[in-house]
Amino acid sequence: MKTIPHALRLSGTEAYNHTADKRFLMIGERTNVAGSPQFAKLVRAGDLEAAVEVARQQVENGANVIDICFDDGLIDGKAMMSRYLQLLQGEPDVAKVPIMVDSSKWEILEAGLKCLQGKGIVNSISLKEGEEVFKNHARHIMRYGAAVVVMAFDENGQAATYEEKIRICERAYRILVDEVGFNADDIIFDPNILTVATGIEEHNNYALDFINATRWIKENLPGAKVSGGVSNISFSFRGNNVVREAMHSAFLYHAGKAGMDMGIVNAGMLEVYDEIPKELLEHVEDVLLNRRPDATERLLELAERFKGQGGKKVEEDLSWREEPVEKRLEHALLKGIDKFIDEDTEEARKKYGRPLKVIEGPLMDGMGVVGDLFGAGKMFLPQVVKSARVMKKAVAWLTPYMEEEKAEHLAGDIAAIKADNPALSDDEALRLAERGRSAGRFLIATVKGDVHDIGKNIVGVVLACNGFEVTDLGVMVPCDKILDKAIEIGADVIGLSGLITPSLDEMVHVAKEMERRGFKIPLLIGGATTSAAHTAIKIAEHYSGPIVHVLDASRSVPVTTSLLSADQRDGFVRDNLAKQKSLRENFISGPKKETLTLEQARDAGPKYDWDNYTPPVPGFIGTRTLDMPLRDLVDYIDWTPFFHAWELRGVWDREQKVLKTKNAEGAAEAAKLHQDALGWIDRIIAENKFSARGIYGFFPANSAGDDIIVWTDETRTTERTRFHSLRQQIKKDSGKPNVALADWVKPCSTDHIGGFVVGIHGADEFAAELEKDNDPYGSIMVKAIADRFAEAFAECLHHKARIDWGYEAEGELTNDQLIHENYQGIRPAPGYPAQPDHTEKPLLFDLLGATAATGVSLTESCAMHPGAAVCGLYFSHPESHYFAISELQKDQIEDYAKRKGMTFAEAEKWLGPWLGYIP
Repeated sequence: MKTIPHALRLSGTEAYNHTADKRFLMIGERTNVAGSPQFAKLVRAGDLEAAVEVARQQVENGANVIDICFDDGLIDGKAMMSRYLQLLQGEPDVAKVPIMVDSSKWEILEAGLKCLQGKGIVNSISLKEGEEVFKNHARHIMRYGAAVVVMAFDENGQAATYEEKIRICERAYRILVDEVGFNADDIIFDPNILTVATGIEEHNNYALDFINATRWIKENLPGAKVSGGVSNISFSFRGNNVVREAMHSAFLYHAGKAGMDMGIVNAGMLEVYDEIPKELLEHVEDVLLNRRPDATERLLELAERFKGQGGKKVEEDLSWREEPVEKRLEHALLKGIDKFIDEDTEEARKKYGRPLKVIEGPLMDGMGVVGDLFGAGKMFLPQVVKSARVMKKAVAWLTPYMEEEKAEHLAGDIAAIKADNPALSDDEALRLAERGRSAGRFLIATVKGDVHDIGKNIVGVVLACNGFEVTDLGVMVPCDKILDKAIEIGADVIGLSGLITPSLDEMVHVAKEMERRGFKIPLLIGGATTSAAHTAIKIAEHYSGPIVHVLDASRSVPVTTSLLSADQRDGFVRDNLAKQKSLRENFISGPKKETLTLEQARDAGPKYDWDNYTPPVPGFIGTRTLDMPLRDLVDYIDWTPFFHAWELRGVWDREQKVLKTKNAEGAAEAAKLHQDALGWIDRIIAENKFSARGIYGFFPANSAGDDIIVWTDETRTTERTRFHSLRQQIKKDSGKPNVALADWVKPCSTDHIGGFVVGIHGADEFAAELEKDNDPYGSIMVKAIADRFAEAFAECLHHKARIDWGYEAEGELTNDQLIHENYQGIRPAPGYPAQPDHTEKPLLFDLLGATAATGVSLTESCAMHPGAAVCGLYFSHPESHYFAISELQKDQIEDYAKRKGMTFAEAEKWLGPWLGYIP
């Protein structure tokens, strides 16, 4: 029987497995009244619809778990916990993630447990009220199927020493596992992080006690996890941010090595471990590790130097310039410093005699360190891309010299190859010799009809950093061009990328063609709309070679390495096939969500008293175009998705300028990345690199069933165009209606609909300039910033549209409220959850005259070009909200195809990922 690996396994409607390869667990905390004043205000005001939106936004922003707490003197916590969780269960896009029910009161925790869908976490229980209460609570939690946070408290109080921590944790563990029968993988211990350097001798070992207790727990209590509140460690140095930052970073470094799984830390109070000045690090670690009796006094004395400093201010340290050239090159690669790379590379060339020896020697040694650190989670993607920039510039310096001796520097390899096979020509032997110097040849492309490539570019950089020869064909690449190029270069692996839904079908086409043309090499699938399930169910069946879904750039290296390894390939392919078989079987025979017929879903739609509703009237009818100054858009930028593009998960706090995440090192890197991005924005604006053009408008409209009729004028006699909406068909037990976008347009009398298209031009051209200058970091950065400007433009324009529509006043909302969508009305985009059909875009573009006005065009797959573009409809109804379509049934697809005048097969093609059946 196969053994299931140990892991903390949680679920909402979808599973989340915190396996060994994952780092700190990301818990969204904005639904905690203690941690979010905005959420507390909404709850106290009874605005639970808006409070539900807070949860939805957290999930969209990448939270793996959302923490829900109503411990507030003005809130009935028990009643509110039940009511709020019941509301969340009716929102499929929120209910999919696990919930952490958080309270100091058992009755609130139990109320939450009764309402949880799937497997969540209870935070927290302890032995402070005795074993019987503890066991009773644990049995209830186990009965409800949840994981639990256990505080290191017992009847005698809080555990302070190592002995007390492990005694209480072991006692609690033995009770939970041996007596209650609790699953050990569902136990999360908080062994209490307590303050050091207080001047009280018995406090001196608190940090070391926690670290040692963590290690002991991980070694002796199988399956248990460890968490804690990191900022407690440094309370003795309140007001001295430099010292506190260093203490937090050093503590996390040592606790993380001991096995700490998750932790709470103020990301603004964190230094990068490798950048802590050596003297300060020594004094801090003397305190944390209790290495000498005068450690506290010495740190207090040293801390006087940093009083009044704001922290995170590091003077440029050029002492590394005194090191040998090999160490200087390694330092430049690790730190992403290209200031001295030309002179150091030239010095190394003269020292080593041949340029290839510089690449094969110190440069590849340095990139090997970068790859190892990235794989171990000690470097983050932005740092790796900066390292790649330095490497590219070094190679660019050496390239002219290598061209001069191209054949000479491989002479030995060529001679050996020809000795084995005398029939080979010199050119054939040269190609084989060059191939032997690389980890493998990787061909990557964004498929035909799709223009998005930030993720693809990042994958290319990461692979190149690990010794692979990467050929990037760019965007909108036809199948034949991909396969012909693969043959030409002798590709070992092909990677396909895509963002929009039609790209999935194009990937199926490529797989079929690879099979028809006899390819055997691995095919990697990646991109925002792709998934392991879709790859297994829709693509893998068409190609007999290995097909692997790659979740993000960090996974591309181990996957590719395994596929090209003689020792690992067979086992990896076998495991991948087994996983795909399981995904297919689960899809075909697994439990299905209960659905309604289209007629039943329409009957379950919202019922409004239209006779007593007077819609707002726009200030004008028709369209208006505008060129928007970029500087006016900066305050509208939502930075959270920007960090996700760089694989830094969390939620950006606009006020504190920190990324809220359980991964403290990632938060520190995000703070640096944000400052860097602001510098790029200043350059983009100063040099007029981008232009922002948009159009928006309002039109007379009425609903007709699930369609929205747009009229030529207010006489409402001649139809100008018609938008088609899709209706939710999943059965809801919450009593909430099954909605469609058409529900929020009045079926008769006066109502209106709006629409918009905005685009940011210039990013592709600027990125190409930077690529020519061997700056992949800059290229990826400007495209990521362009995407943020496009979304900011859409948000700014919606703000203007609501004022023009007359239901929002100028200055009524703050920028933070605007970014978090705390306003009336929505702007859903075709191709996104509320209307996943991209073929609604041409109707919108034609209605607005968008291409002529903005320069934004549509590809054959309805992707917008340039890629930094946003379009959508405007709805003003006060009940309108974002929602997700899924599990569409055949009756609705048939109805939808008729309404749109397309074939049933075409409708299935465009809506494939949202079908609740196998076509």
